[in-house]
Amino acid sequence: MPNAYGFTRYGGPEMQQFLDLPKPVPGPDELLVEVYAAGVNPVDWKVRAGMHRAFLHLEMPAVLGREVAGVVEQLGEGVDGFTAGDPVFGTSARGCGGYARFALLTAGQTAPKPAAVSFTDAAVLPVAVGTAYDGVGQLGLAAGETLLILGIGGGVGSAAAQIARDAGIRVIGTAAAAKREFVESLGATAIDYDSGAFDEQLKTILPNGVDAIFDLVGGEALNSVSPVISPGCRVLTVADPETAARFGARPLSRTSSTKTLTELARRVAEGRLDPQVRSVFRFEEAEAALREVESGHPWGKVVLDMRSSPGH
Repeated sequence: MPNAYGFTRYGGPEMQQFLDLPKPVPGPDELLVEVYAAGVNPVDWKVRAGMHRAFLHLEMPAVLGREVAGVVEQLGEGVDGFTAGDPVFGTSARGCGGYARFALLTAGQTAPKPAAVSFTDAAVLPVAVGTAYDGVGQLGLAAGETLLILGIGGGVGSAAAQIARDAGIRVIGTAAAAKREFVESLGATAIDYDSGAFDEQLKTILPNGVDAIFDLVGGEALNSVSPVISPGCRVLTVADPETAARFGARPLSRTSSTKTLTELARRVAEGRLDPQVRSVFRFEEAEAALREVESGHPWGKVVLDMRSSPGH
């Protein structure tokens, strides 16, 4: 029975397939985890397409997925603070991706899962929500300042809106008209990027510009908001460094540390942060789950629930 889902060569979706692989063995500072849930992210299909080959070297076949929630099966040498049977979540190690029955996690990028946080919610914290947390923190906004999020309707954008809102920051976001109600539920103001009145909305809502922009889209989306980018505006991007460089943007720097993950889980447990898991697929539906993300228009976060699959 296949126990993982990945790809055999770099390229399009046709390179994806179910795989039958040996159970991974944890090395120093690694944990072997039985996967209960795995987050599905745009970075997954980008890795498969070969966009990250310059700095991420994988042996084929490679398992997809970067974030995992599950139960500790075995500890590698030098791992402290965890024991077999602990519920945890974190970032996959050595290319042993999360779309699998078992995965390796890096100990320094793994945290205990609180009982009040579901496995499906925990599985989306390391990449998308962690990116949002790091991004808002690096922008250094103070209460009362204004943040514009390009692509607020996705997993990173919706988390960034909540994190900024809780810090007393005014949040504006670009999104499709169909997501307006969703964006407003996050405590943010929505601007319809498909509207013929986009420029008018921009000037009406942001007559004095913005203090910072968190760019999750890049390209023309960033160009379109140039009228509100005044001197002193901080721009942080995860999408398009080339375009963003014209506006003095900085690339995002990730931490992915146990400390960050623990803080995010605490906020979820306290009801202060909703990871916005909107689509949950069974392991056998991994292809459909990644296709939904690769389409570029998912609502919130997409997760694979491994426990709903036969053989788990």
